[in-house]
Amino acid sequence: MQKVTIYTDGACSGNPGPGGWGAILMYKDNKKEISGGSADTTNNIMEITAVLEALKLLKFECEVKVYSDSAYVVNAFNNGWIYNWKKNNWKTADKKPVKNKELWEELYSFTKIHKIEFIKVKGHSDNEFNNRCDELARKAIEKF
Repeated sequence: MQKVTIYTDGACSGNPGPGGWGAILMYKDNKKEISGGSADTTNNIMEITAVLEALKLLKFECEVKVYSDSAYVVNAFNNGWIYNWKKNNWKTADKKPVKNKELWEELYSFTKIHKIEFIKVKGHSDNEFNNRCDELARKAIEKF
């Protein structure tokens, strides 16, 4: 299985407001940067979207390490929230509908294709790839 490393970040100017996302995919000696955004969104939507858009570029089954500064994204998998949401028909522990359900469903579907490990990184710190993703996300906001 091919090994891919992905760094992601999302940002919003206002929450909700114009938002952007950035991702870096690394495979062997290759590195690809991608970004995008939306005129009216939230920070959490941009964080999930960054991971989704990166995973969509994978052409075959991979072993993926996803690095994100989003506790929302990382904890959803590492703390098992997403598995409970799915088991409870996309309801939270307090029986409320899961926010961003469609994005979570799509992200969950990628875990059935790829072996994905979610790793939390400290945001706005000394991680060059996380900082670059933040820069890509903030530049994407400028388009809106």
